Amino acid sequence: MTNWHFNTRAVHKGESPCPLTGALRTPIYQTSTFAFKDVEQGGNLFKGEDKGYIYTRLGNPTQTVLEEKMADLEEGEAACAAASGMAAVTSATLAFLNKGDHIISSRPLYGCTYSLFKDFFPRWGIEVSFVDLANIESIPKNIKENTRMIYFETPANPTMKLADLAKVAALGKSNNCITVVDNTFMTPYFQKPLTYGIDIVLHSATKYIGGHGDVIAGIIISNKDYIDEIKKGTLKDLGGVISPFDAWLLIRGLKTLPLRMERINNNAIEVAHFLASSPKIQEIYYPGLAQHPQHQLAKEQMTGFGGMISFELKGGFAAGKKLMNNLKLCTLAVSLGDAETLIQHPSSMTHSVVCEDDRLLAGISEGLVRLSVGIEDARDIISDLQQGLANL
Repeated sequence: MTNWHFNTRAVHKGESPCPLTGALRTPIYQTSTFAFKDVEQGGNLFKGEDKGYIYTRLGNPTQTVLEEKMADLEEGEAACAAASGMAAVTSATLAFLNKGDHIISSRPLYGCTYSLFKDFFPRWGIEVSFVDLANIESIPKNIKENTRMIYFETPANPTMKLADLAKVAALGKSNNCITVVDNTFMTPYFQKPLTYGIDIVLHSATKYIGGHGDVIAGIIISNKDYIDEIKKGTLKDLGGVISPFDAWLLIRGLKTLPLRMERINNNAIEVAHFLASSPKIQEIYYPGLAQHPQHQLAKEQMTGFGGMISFELKGGFAAGKKLMNNLKLCTLAVSLGDAETLIQHPSSMTHSVVCEDDRLLAGISEGLVRLSVGIEDARDIISDLQQGLANL
């Protein structure tokens, strides 16, 4: 099985027909608790001496299939599923941080991750330095004796700035820092951070992993020791666990991940070239364009450029608002990675929790628009954007 290619592994890894019924699909083990054969087995399970299931907050067979599949696709040793992307962020960071520790974080970040780091971590005695990781020199400049973690997104949400995975990983190792990357935008189909030396990868599986806009979930992938630490600690005790049905939806979504990502990537390249050629676009941010300042890095560490595009219109927010309100096919909605093309205004929506000064430092202007390209026909997406731009 290890010799199979990504597409085949996305369909088959972790799964086999049910030995009792022959059911081809993985069953949804919709149960909160599991019966023990005897008292001795129950005690051994709680001590970790026997393998098995106790209580779905601690693990579930449907969840196990999802975790085995995601660990394989990200080329990690193990994975754990969580109830949301933010549950994954919280569990993966707090498992290794204590009062008095310091974390370096990329700027920008997804709005709720920023709130966790900016508002909650200081309450718990965890210091955070927000830096532009597109400039790799910002890491050694901000390393302290108590720095324990480097957390970042690449590409960053929503500016599409990149961080050099290999260089961040090397700096983390040389300074005894755990490196954590949010790989939501790229998925393991286009980017595998663990192969560059990153310690922990996480996803808002709500997005491309699920792919259909009908599930909220998160995934963390790493080595077995780190995943065990997360599962037995923060995930178990903070309780951000995934439901069996949501795990099943992600298993279903993963089977078509390669097909969807190929179509989305091809569509996004066409849409980006269209937007870049429009005289009404002030700036466009997409790593797949040769004009992107980090296009070469994108080609080196990614096998595709994904479906996320950000751009600014001449006329700023007023023009962006008029465009978004006049689109017919592209849906005005937050989130990303759905089959449908979604468009939104970060500074008033997903990143509205970020204070204005920090938004501007991160490059999130009032006029920035974020587009998540879907699997529709690229010609129809472009036609919709074209008619919207014609109204400006």
